[in-house]
Amino acid sequence: MSTILIGSDHGGYNLKNEIIKHLKEQGYEVEDFGCYSTESCDYPVIAKEVSEAVLKTANKGILVCGTGIGMSIAANRFDGIRASHCTDTFTARMTRMHNDSNILCLGERITGTGLAIDIVDIWLKTDFEGGRHLKRINMI
Repeated sequence: MSTILIGSDHGGYNLKNEIIKHLKEQGYEVEDFGCYSTESCDYPVIAKEVSEAVLKTANKGILVCGTGIGMSIAANRFDGIRASHCTDTFTARMTRMHNDSNILCLGERITGTGLAIDIVDIWLKTDFEGGRHLKRINMI
């Protein structure tokens, strides 16, 4: 299995740790880019580190903050990153199938742990369909 790159700010710290535990149980290698406590930190710093690593390694990334919105905005600033903020399993599936999303963004304050784990599993197991969708991604 591939390595999953993951990071959070203080608002996503607890959910990030639950996701890491789950991923390791599933056999994934996980590289944690922080943060490492609930002490306040700046989400754009973590989003930058994970985004740059995703671009360098072609691994998938997961970013978690309070809502997932700030992380998705920050990550999508990088050319080649398609960060998707997902709050349900349908969007997690579709963002992989149609958008070839390479970073999943989640919000600890808006998505419960059980649902977040389901979103992660579906996002990781869903393949990109290519075809007409690749043309559109290349237009971005």
